[in-house]
Amino acid sequence: MSNIHGVAAQGQSIWMDEISRQLLKPEGLSALVDGAAVTGVTSNPTIFANAIVGSTDYDEALHELVEREADTAEIYTALVTRDIRDACDALRPVWQDTDGADGFVSVEVSPELANETEATIQEARDWWKRVDRPNLLIKVPATPAGIPAVRQLIGEGISLNVTLIFSLERYREVMDAYLDGLETYAQTGGDLSRINSVASFFISRVDTEVDKRLEQIGTEEALALRGQAAIANARAAYGLFLEAFAGGRWDSLSARGARIQRPLWASTSTKNPDYPDTLYVDELVVADTVNTVPVKTIEAYQDHGNPHPSAFGASEIAGAEATLERLGAVGIDYDSVVQVLEDEGVQKFADSYRELLDSIEQKRLALHG
Repeated sequence: MSNIHGVAAQGQSIWMDEISRQLLKPEGLSALVDGAAVTGVTSNPTIFANAIVGSTDYDEALHELVEREADTAEIYTALVTRDIRDACDALRPVWQDTDGADGFVSVEVSPELANETEATIQEARDWWKRVDRPNLLIKVPATPAGIPAVRQLIGEGISLNVTLIFSLERYREVMDAYLDGLETYAQTGGDLSRINSVASFFISRVDTEVDKRLEQIGTEEALALRGQAAIANARAAYGLFLEAFAGGRWDSLSARGARIQRPLWASTSTKNPDYPDTLYVDELVVADTVNTVPVKTIEAYQDHGNPHPSAFGASEIAGAEATLERLGAVGIDYDSVVQVLEDEGVQKFADSYRELLDSIEQKRLALHG
C-alpha cells in the first residue's frame, strides 16, 4: 500500500492530469494504476501541446498523416483520438471493476468554442462518436454558454467533465444543469446508470489570484489569509455538493439509477514554492470526489505524503465558509476574482490550442516540404 492508496481509502479517486505516448506505454499508465491507485486520466490542449510538440513520440504518426495529405485539423484530431482511445482501453478494467463508476478519460472540446453553445454541443457529439468508448468524458467549460450545453448533452446521454469552475454560484448552475439533463434523459426512457459526470473545480489558481490581491491590500489581517482561499473555496463547494445530491429531487433520480456528479479538484499542483508541494492533496481528501494530479505531484505524495490522511468534514466546511467571509471583509471581491480566473482560464486553453495547431502546421509543412 502506497501513500496515494491512503487517499483512495478515503473514497477519493486519483486521476492523472497528464497524457502522452510515453505514459500510455505498459510501464507508464498501467504501472501508475497498480502502484499509485490512479483510476483516471484528464487531458486539455496544454497537456497535448506539451506531449506532441515537446517530444518526438508523435513524429512517426504525424509523418504518416502528412503522407496521406491530412490537414492540420485532421492531424490534431487523429493524434488526440489515438491517445484518448488507448487511455480508455488501458483504464477499461478499472471501469469494469467499479461497475462504471471510475476509470474515465477526458477529452476537451475546442476552447475556442467556450462562448458558443451550439458549436460546443456539436463538437462534443462528434468526440463522443469518434472515440466510441463507454469510459470517455467530454470536457465542456462551465462558461455561461457552456451551461446549456451541459444540460443538452447530459439529456442526450453523453457523459461529461464540466471544467473551468471557479465560482460557487456557477457550480450551483452546473449541478442544476446536470440534474435537468438527467431528468430529460429519464423522460426519453434512457438508462441513467450509463451517464457519468464530474464537475472540475479549479484550485491553485484561486490562491494565485487572491494572494496577489491580499499582498496589494497589505494589512496584517489580509496577509494572514494568504494560501487559504483555494482550499476554502473547494471545501465550500463540497458543502453545496452535499446539499444538491440529497432530498426529493435527487432521490427520484437515484432510484432510477442516476449517479452523483462528483466534484473534481483540478489544478492541484502548487504554484507558490512557499507552499507544500502536496498542499492541495493533503487538505482536500474527502469521499465521492476526484483529485487530478500531474505525475510530479503523485511522485511527491508517494515520497512524503500522509499515508493515512483524514477526510475533512462539516466543521471544516463551516470553517471554509467563514474564511471566505473574512476574505470579503478585508477587501477581496470574490465575484471579481472568479470572473478574472474564468476569463483567464478560457484564454489560456485557447492560446494553448492555437499554439498546438500552429506547431502541428509547422511540422506538417516541414515534413511535406
